Amino acid sequence: MGESQKFLHGLESLEGLISKVLSIFMVMVTIVAVYDLGFFLIQTIMRELLSPSSVRFSEALFKIFGLFLNILIALEILENITAYLKKHVIQVELVIVTSLIAVARKIIILDLAKTSGLEIIGLGIAVLSLSIGYWLIRRANAKPAG
Repeated sequence: MGESQKFLHGLESLEGLISKVLSIFMVMVTIVAVYDLGFFLIQTIMRELLSPSSVRFSEALFKIFGLFLNILIALEILENITAYLKKHVIQVELVIVTSLIAVARKIIILDLAKTSGLEIIGLGIAVLSLSIGYWLIRRANAKPAG
């Protein structure tokens, strides 16, 4: 094996090791996020039982949605890492879906009173761009009928 081949093999091994470490870290982050969500849900439910307030619960609901979507994003990132470990290829479709979830999370928890029109336009452009990119990749990956 030549010097270049040894070097490339070493890089591939390092890449695999880093991917495995990242996947372990992502599992840890996901477990902590699920714990955080559970703790917040219990805390919110107890507070609502003691002193019901639809205004406070509405605010808490946005935080709950954000925490749920954080977990979904973490799971999508873990799926990206797992797919990379299996195929040694970054699946662009998964990356775009993860990005769409992240932008959707931002939109769902958006405080319109504190958000500028330019930010909303930017989020709209991001959603449109990611959606078009997703559609193009799905179309390119579709197998012709026959």
